[in-house]
Amino acid sequence: MNSPAVGDTAPQISLPRDGGEMVNLSDFAGKTVVLYFYPRDDTSGCTKEAIGFTENLDAFDGLNTVILGVSKDSVKKHDKFVAKHDLKIALLSDEEGDVCERYGVWVEKSMYGKTYMGIERATFLIGADGKIAQVWRKVKVPGHVDAVLEAVRGL
Repeated sequence: MNSPAVGDTAPQISLPRDGGEMVNLSDFAGKTVVLYFYPRDDTSGCTKEAIGFTENLDAFDGLNTVILGVSKDSVKKHDKFVAKHDLKIALLSDEEGDVCERYGVWVEKSMYGKTYMGIERATFLIGADGKIAQVWRKVKVPGHVDAVLEAVRGL
């Protein structure tokens, strides 16, 4: 698995977000970016994670930090997800999976004895200098947003 590590320059991204506007990582130069990958809109863990980041958005904003969620869902699905849960974070659509591949989160998974390819829940904290400051792999949702916020405060 080819995944950026702490100290590496974050791979550039250019993806459409909910609403259809294009988002580039370079748009946030000088800001801290929380780039989190999640499997699918409107599933229980993904919903809790997105709501958690939304509920803490003021704290992240106060620390000059942007939250970007990424999945392979379409912009249309993101729009429905955002509206249903009143989300205030940007959700990027990586339908082709290019960004998931570059961040090493498109992995083989297993459920009920069957293997399949899917997105591993992971978060990359990117410092204002564009370098990876911290990585969380195989994220468990409970407590994760708090851990990320604490890491941002420590930068």
